[in-house]
Amino acid sequence: MMQVKLLQGIVILSIAAVVAACASSSETVDSAQNGPQTPPFTQIKTAPDSFKGQTLVLGGQVLAARRMKDGTRIEVLQLPLNDSQQPTLDLMKSQGRFVAIQREFLDPATLPHGTFITITGELTGSITLPLDETDYTYPVIDIKSLHTWVPSQDSNQWRSRPYPYYSPFGHPYWGPYGRAFPYYW
Repeated sequence: MMQVKLLQGIVILSIAAVVAACASSSETVDSAQNGPQTPPFTQIKTAPDSFKGQTLVLGGQVLAARRMKDGTRIEVLQLPLNDSQQPTLDLMKSQGRFVAIQREFLDPATLPHGTFITITGELTGSITLPLDETDYTYPVIDIKSLHTWVPSQDSNQWRSRPYPYYSPFGHPYWGPYGRAFPYYW
């Protein structure tokens, strides 16, 4: 009987030790995943010089990439990042644009229009460039690391079924309601 109680006590202590270890390691992982604390993009856009020299994590969708003398300039539509540092797919949540500079060689063809990216880098100031019929002030970030993302197939951004649909009879038809079966006429 005494051995059973001793064994139960050891099991309880072991479980408590495992739970405590898991709790402390999850805090470490969470703080490592978050990386540098980035202020809201609206503050960065309003006063980029006040954040000059800070390491930031920004994400969005590539609008254009262009090779320049001093590196590759990437114009990005800013999008909020989720907990995994992935940009949201909802373009309406954008709070503006920014420019990212890759000082080492980066072929602009590797970042086509529409690519989703996350950038970690140092804010170096701002640049004013023409945007349609106005001038726009872009915060500028020097890239330290760049990660590209591919939207998942199960995203709500994709259609549920591609055209043409296939009927249960093996024939394609061209529309969601079967309006034009090949043998309909």
